[in-house]
Amino acid sequence: MNRIMPALALVAFPFLFLKRRFPLLAYVLSRAAATVVMLFLLGFALFAVLEIVPYDAVDRLVEGTRQMGHGMTQQQADLMRERLGLDQPFYAQYFRWLGRALRGDLGVTLIWRTPVASLLRDRLLNTLLLNTISLAITAAVAFALGIFFSSKANSSADVAGTFVTLFAYSIPPLAVLLGLQLFAFVTGLFPIVGYPRFPFWYDRVAFVFEYVRHVFILVLANLIIGVGASLRMTRMLMMDQIGQSYIVSLRSRGVSERRVYFVHAFRNALNPFIPWTGAQVAGVFGGAIMLETIFAYPGVGLLMVQAVWERDVNLLMANLLAVSAAVAVAMLLADVALALLDPRVRYGKE
Repeated sequence: MNRIMPALALVAFPFLFLKRRFPLLAYVLSRAAATVVMLFLLGFALFAVLEIVPYDAVDRLVEGTRQMGHGMTQQQADLMRERLGLDQPFYAQYFRWLGRALRGDLGVTLIWRTPVASLLRDRLLNTLLLNTISLAITAAVAFALGIFFSSKANSSADVAGTFVTLFAYSIPPLAVLLGLQLFAFVTGLFPIVGYPRFPFWYDRVAFVFEYVRHVFILVLANLIIGVGASLRMTRMLMMDQIGQSYIVSLRSRGVSERRVYFVHAFRNALNPFIPWTGAQVAGVFGGAIMLETIFAYPGVGLLMVQAVWERDVNLLMANLLAVSAAVAVAMLLADVALALLDPRVRYGKE
C-alpha cells in the first residue's frame, strides 16, 4: 500500500493539472487510455474463449491432409502444435502474441502461411472504404430527410415518410441483401459480386469506375438498412429542438426559418446525434460479415469467416482486434467531436 499510493499520486497529479489547464487534451487522453485497456481485455477474453474450442488450426490442417490422402501422424501434429505454441495455456499464448503484435509482427496465417499484416491491411482498407462511403451517404440522407420531415410535422408528407421509414427499418438485413442480389442478378444492371476483377494498379481510372459500379448495390443495401434508424433519430432530435423556448424567441425576433433550422436547431441537435452515430459504426462493422460474405467483397468480414472456418488463431485474433480497434477509434473520434462542440463535456460538467 505504501508503494501504490505514491504511484497513483504520480499519475493523478499530471492528469489533474492537464484537466485544469487543458481540459480537451485531458479528455482525449482519458478516452484513449480507456480504449487501450478495453482492447487489452478484449484480446484476453478472445484467447480465453478460443481455449474452450475443442479443436485448433493444427486439427484443421490434419483433417485437410487426411482428405488429400497423406494425413499427418499424431506425433507430427503434436510437434507442430508445440512449435506454434498452441500447447501452452491461453494466457501465455496471448501475452506471447501481444508482445509480437506490439513490435508490429502479427505472425503468419497458420493455414495459408502468408503474413497476417499484409493480408489484413488490404482487407481492412477495403472494409473501411466501403463503410465510410456508406456511413457518409446514410448520414447525409438521414440529415436531409430528418430536417425536411421535422419542418413538415404532422403533414401528409411527414406521415408518408414515417411509414416508409418504419417499413425500411422493419425489413430484416438478410432479406435486404438477398433481395438486392437477386435484383442485380435478374436485371443484370449491377454485378452480383462487390469488387472489380482486376487490381487497382492495373488500370487506376478503369478501377475507380468499376469499383463504383460494383459497390453501388452494397452501398444501397447499407443505406436501406441504416437510414431508417438514423432518419428517425434526426427527426426526433429536430422536433425536440423546435419545441424549445429559444426557438420561439428566435422566431419572435424575426429570424428566418432557414437560419432557425440550420444554424440553431440543427447545431444543438448534433450533440446527442454524434455519439449515437459513433455507436452505429459497430453495427456497420458487424453487418459487414453478412454483407461481404453474400457479395464476396474482399473485406475483414469475409476474412473473419474464413479465419473461423480454418480455425486460424493468428488471423482471427488480428482480424477481431483490428475491427474492435476501428470501432473504438470511431467512438473516440465521436467523443472528441462532441467535446469540441459542447464545452460541458470536456469540462466534465455533463
